[in-house]
Amino acid sequence: MTDKLRLIKKYPNRRLYDTRTSAYITLVDVKDLVLAHEEFQVLDAKTGEDLTRSILLQIILEEETGGAPMFTADILTQMIRFYGNAMQGMMGQYIEGNIKTFAEMQRRLKEQAIGAFGDRPGLSSQEMWTQFLKAQGPGMQGMMGAYVEQTQRVAQQMQEVLVENTRKFFPGLYPESDTNHNKKSGSEKQ
Repeated sequence: MTDKLRLIKKYPNRRLYDTRTSAYITLVDVKDLVLAHEEFQVLDAKTGEDLTRSILLQIILEEETGGAPMFTADILTQMIRFYGNAMQGMMGQYIEGNIKTFAEMQRRLKEQAIGAFGDRPGLSSQEMWTQFLKAQGPGMQGMMGAYVEQTQRVAQQMQEVLVENTRKFFPGLYPESDTNHNKKSGSEKQ
């Protein structure tokens, strides 16, 4: 392990121990590490099993149950339906790609906010960001709308490619498309 990676051990009593600071920490502390872009790994103290994902999911659960949730019940339902589905791996990559794109877009907007308002003492990053977003409201809505449309197009294209590849590899599953069948039925009626 590199010195950069912070090791956190999880004990059977559910306590988290930060080996760098030699102190017990909470999920809030782990969330602070995430927000500070600290690299860390959570290991089961007894088995050595990597529990990082599990701890991150606990943090997300706490964030979702307290305050304003990010995910609607419909989104969570759709996500659950992808588990065990052949599309599970692809969906994970799709979501990860979208989150990375969104984070990059946020980084660029933050740079623009600093350019517009400067790096003024007494004005916190959060306050500056809030002022910038208020001033950029309609532009942000347009950009987010374009982003949503783009992701919908990509999802549609992915689906079309999958169907086409399925037709190539398993021609028996799709003897003829429904549109060809409907055209024949329509011409027979005339």
